Amino acid sequence: MNKEELKHKVHSIVSSTLKEKIYISPVELLMKIGVLSAIDYEDWRFGRVPYLEKVCKINLSKLSFIMKELRAYALENHLKSSWTAYNQWGVKGKKIPLCFSKSGDAVIEEAYATHYVVNANNE
Repeated sequence: MNKEELKHKVHSIVSSTLKEKIYISPVELLMKIGVLSAIDYEDWRFGRVPYLEKVCKINLSKLSFIMKELRAYALENHLKSSWTAYNQWGVKGKKIPLCFSKSGDAVIEEAYATHYVVNANNE
């Protein structure tokens, strides 16, 4: 899939998802595109995978492009950004934060943890 096709797919999925509910997350987008399987997502949430990008089925360049297009769509459509904590599942009494990227870079981690919400003023 070339960048133009990927851009169209990202925008189409985000648009249709926001018609069903009022927010979209990068993780949900990756699953709907087919880059992240439900099983791999669950393995990551339970801490069986060290970081999310490890189980994504495309290279980092395309992952970065998907994230860029999601942010661009959000800006164009005046969506509100909302940071969401992703903690490991299955650990009672402890909040163990999950990693999205191998580098653990704060900017990358924040981008993956940011959900985009339809602004009540724009509905």
